Amino acid sequence: MILLDNPVWSALSTTHASFAEGDELAKRYPVDVAPFAATRDQSTESYDSLARLLGPGVTTALPLAAMPDLPAGWTTVRKVDSVQMIWNGSVRPPMKHTLEDLDISQVDEMLALVEVTKPGPFFRRTPELGSYLGIREKGQLVAMAGERLRPLGHTEISAVCTHPEYRGRGYASSLVSTLIQKITKRGEIPFLHVRTENVGAIRVYEKLGFKTRRMINIIIVKRD
Repeated sequence: MILLDNPVWSALSTTHASFAEGDELAKRYPVDVAPFAATRDQSTESYDSLARLLGPGVTTALPLAAMPDLPAGWTTVRKVDSVQMIWNGSVRPPMKHTLEDLDISQVDEMLALVEVTKPGPFFRRTPELGSYLGIREKGQLVAMAGERLRPLGHTEISAVCTHPEYRGRGYASSLVSTLIQKITKRGEIPFLHVRTENVGAIRVYEKLGFKTRRMINIIIVKRD
């Protein structure tokens, strides 16, 4: 389970290696895929490698189990406190909603929904990271969820969102339940991250079989 303490490094070193930019000390996703980077460890050498990868003044997000001891020349721009939850429940049948597979050809609709709902980072190439599912009402995409980070043996569920006019219908639960089925069928373990203040979402995920594993700090940093 230690691989989930540094999930971006774990993903870019294994299942998502094809997306990795960097070297054996620091890696990141392409900037139009995801805003995340990671270092192999907390050594000065690793942060020097990350600095070369990013360039001066460029920010990146480091999801880590503990606050890093940043070397001189680095600044913490912001910190987002999140709960890392891992699924260990039983697979429930999804509610009877009509779901569709989404892909990069529908990214403009996905980006429009993200703009309204603000579920977290989602860029034009983010759908390349895994399976994305959606629900439509009268032809409009009103809810979606998908797969993001994929450390070996695990898949993160992300971008869970529902248009404000269509909330309370169980769409998010249905989407997440279906993704749980897809992920566990591959022999992988679902997990996710949710901001600590989002108590309502945490309760929904607990009902779906997720348990809090630990706190994860998402630290936005830049090289001065």
